[in-house]
Amino acid sequence: MPDNPVFESKDRRIKEAVCIDTKRIYDSCVSRDCLEDLRVTFFSHCQHLIDEAVTIKSRDCTIEAVSIDVDEVPFNRGFYSVDITYYFKLTFDTYASPCASPRVAVGFAQFNKKCILYGSCGNVKIFKSNPLNEQQDCPESPKYTNPTAKVQAVDPVVLSMNVVDCCDCCVPVCSSYPKSILSSIDDSTPPSGASKAILVTLGLFSIVQMERDVQMTVPAYDFCIPDRECCCNTSDPCDTFSKIDFPINEFFPVDKDSHCCKEDCDSSEEEDTQ
Repeated sequence: MPDNPVFESKDRRIKEAVCIDTKRIYDSCVSRDCLEDLRVTFFSHCQHLIDEAVTIKSRDCTIEAVSIDVDEVPFNRGFYSVDITYYFKLTFDTYASPCASPRVAVGFAQFNKKCILYGSCGNVKIFKSNPLNEQQDCPESPKYTNPTAKVQAVDPVVLSMNVVDCCDCCVPVCSSYPKSILSSIDDSTPPSGASKAILVTLGLFSIVQMERDVQMTVPAYDFCIPDRECCCNTSDPCDTFSKIDFPINEFFPVDKDSHCCKEDCDSSEEEDTQ
């Protein structure tokens, strides 16, 4: 048996090997995309705010929805193309005059991305028991073991913004958006006679993974039983607040040379002492 504390500890000794049904990541990639000159689509009310504004400032940008399609690559068995469509929600402060209070205009932008990842092969049909369907004498339709794509992304950074005349803008307006976005807008009527257009450049970090359902054997130590009680004392909020550490770093940001997580700093200090 190898010289490892995990095997020597009585409390953490491997008891058995168990078979689990989980998702395995067969392939993944990291993306750092600079999305240049994306045209922002505004609907009726917000487009009027943009046309009447003398000054426009970008406030923030968030990922509102992501559409993912997975298709098998011809003549390259086991590989799949992943078509990703990002839908961004952008918020702007518009000023009708130099000393006026800002009015908020919300617009949307779209970006398409494609990558090819390995997802292995499998043509097995999966059937799962469902008590509700069994009572209705209606068996559940089979599901094929095709891989699934998973996209992880952080909200993009607005790198630049340009306001141009619609007559000089050659980037078309996106007219197709998911129902989840259209339902969140009070007035989704397309604007008519717009005079100004906004082009933004976004910085986007993302990770794309190709997953597939598999059965794997893993070592089992014990059941995951929590070893502490939940803190549910909310009768005295001041006492709860007093137990929170003062956020020193929020008031005094760390320098570039000392910018590291506490665990990383502790590990580097231990290495120096050794």
